[in-house]
Amino acid sequence: MLSYLQFYEVWFGPLRLFQFISVRSIGAGVTALILGYFLGPVIIRNLRLVGAKQAFREKDEVGELANLHQGKQKTPTMGGLLICISVVVSCLLWAEPNIYVITALITYLLLTMVGFLDDYLKVVKKNSKGLAGRFKLIGQFLTTAIALFLLLGPFSQNLSGLSEQALGSADKMREIWIPFVSYPDSASIPTLSLGVLFLFFLVTLCGSSNAINLTDGLDGLAIGCTVTVALTYGIMAYAAGNYLIADYLKVSWVPGSGELTIVCSALLGGSLAFLWYNAHPAEVFMGDTGSLAIGGLVGIIALMIHQPLTLIIVGGIFVMEAGSVILQVASFKTRGKRIFRMSPIHHHFELKGWKETKVVIRFWILSLLFALIGLATLKLR
Repeated sequence: MLSYLQFYEVWFGPLRLFQFISVRSIGAGVTALILGYFLGPVIIRNLRLVGAKQAFREKDEVGELANLHQGKQKTPTMGGLLICISVVVSCLLWAEPNIYVITALITYLLLTMVGFLDDYLKVVKKNSKGLAGRFKLIGQFLTTAIALFLLLGPFSQNLSGLSEQALGSADKMREIWIPFVSYPDSASIPTLSLGVLFLFFLVTLCGSSNAINLTDGLDGLAIGCTVTVALTYGIMAYAAGNYLIADYLKVSWVPGSGELTIVCSALLGGSLAFLWYNAHPAEVFMGDTGSLAIGGLVGIIALMIHQPLTLIIVGGIFVMEAGSVILQVASFKTRGKRIFRMSPIHHHFELKGWKETKVVIRFWILSLLFALIGLATLKLR
């Protein structure tokens, strides 16, 4: 919305600054941060009034972990609403409404609804399992279908952005770019058929959203790691949307995708605001309302700028968490033995005697290292 002010620079010269993605990214981040900070107490108070408390597993299910987390019983959940409102409002104010921004926000909102329903069932039914896994998968399946329809359908040629001559997202989304590989010309870039592309999108969105959901088990852990991922993908989106930078780095140039920098910046600001209230001891949990949606948003941004495989590196903590669950289940079913004391892996370290804050801070450090390695892939080709 505010980007339209650039057209009135003849009346007031400084308004031309609104054409620059860098300026609007800072504005989006600061707006989301301030909005989230002031919304926090209001949302937390109302969540407490409606009794939106996290349903924890009993001691016979998780053993010693139940004692460690006993003090969290009264902490409200569904705090992902704070992040969602901050991000969406900030993006509507600062981003140009092109196909990439619209697809990102629709994906985010749809998965927020899926997560909200899951949290609602947990709160109302007092059941820690919430929405059945198959229904979550259906929600993710439909979200993927809608995202691909937007990117490949008739809308892809019309919402190309205000300041860039985009070629249309349908011409770019079928391409698959691999980290550390440099393509000499456009003819050498591999492309995917529609069926394989849909499967690739579905796996990426499901993997990303479920991985962040699994990571959300300690105060500040998931949202702190989200900060580094959002910052990294903001830089990558800026590079993908700038022809000169993309050509220099030999990465995919996706005209119009630079606007996703604003989305990433808004996510960064909203995450920092939420971290203010989610830091140990947490005043609110994000719940599936936040974790599923944030994972989907990060995943769809990675897909649209052709950096989904890099997400394995940048989101290394999320991969570790999801991988530990997979290994634990596989080991128990095949050998009858557990690899970790408990999965996801952050609970393993808790049960080894690490304080919750120590686990969180050390995982933040690792997340920053993974982000730096992910950024290095832009040059190492």
